[in-house]
Amino acid sequence: MRFTKISIALSSAVAVAIAACGEAPRPNVASATATASATAPSAYATTSAAAPEVPDAAVAADPPDAAPPIADAAPTGPTCQLQEPQSFLIRGHYIPKWNAPAEEKKQAAQNHQEAIRYRTEQYGYVPGFGKPDMNAHPPTYYVVDTTFMSLPVKMHKRVVPALKCVEDAIKRECTQTPYTPKALAGIRYKNTFQGGEITNHMYGIAIDIDPGLNSCCGCVKPWNQDPRCSRPAKTEYDRMGMPECWVHVFEKYGFYWLGHDVLQDTMHFDFLGDPEKIMK
Repeated sequence: MRFTKISIALSSAVAVAIAACGEAPRPNVASATATASATAPSAYATTSAAAPEVPDAAVAADPPDAAPPIADAAPTGPTCQLQEPQSFLIRGHYIPKWNAPAEEKKQAAQNHQEAIRYRTEQYGYVPGFGKPDMNAHPPTYYVVDTTFMSLPVKMHKRVVPALKCVEDAIKRECTQTPYTPKALAGIRYKNTFQGGEITNHMYGIAIDIDPGLNSCCGCVKPWNQDPRCSRPAKTEYDRMGMPECWVHVFEKYGFYWLGHDVLQDTMHFDFLGDPEKIMK
């Protein structure tokens, strides 16, 4: 009996010591399992269970540490600028009709020298036109390889951005009249004009598009022998294969179409805008 009392006393002391050390008595395993089953969510629970309701104000409000929304950044980089050809550079301004009065021819000659001076200063000196002190380099010094509508062409580097503006605008605005050019002509190394005139091809600021498909009825042979030159035409656009839309786009970015000229050169575009105003 004494031994039993001692055992009971020792057990009580151990229990007290365990409690003092922070160790909780182990729960009954069966009881714990039953409790967990009753309270834990089932792995097979469906989404139809009602979610806790969140007040509208809590949903609409930004978290306290949320960063303010970022505004859309403004577009960067230069953009194409619309401009008209400069009138004093248009061929009809300085090349008079053969039967023009003497005074008109004199004024045209002065206009011609003004146009030559401008082109020399801006694009390069061509022997026989202007003076070398107007520009230390020939146009060929400034010519670069570029492309237009995926075709290679050599042009003066100052007008290349304008050509790119035209190409992008054609792709946007002329989708109703698709046209794929097959041949281009840019810089020319020999003057093909006569009577003291110089072609803008010599300055690298002119481009011909598909000479075989777009006629030049006022030019020399073989261009003026195109069958379209001998048939009636309602407008100057009727004698070319290129869409009229292309002409209007070129004209918006400083180019002049020689289809308007007495030459009726429908393949030919001159950049006569201000090269300083191509981009902004």
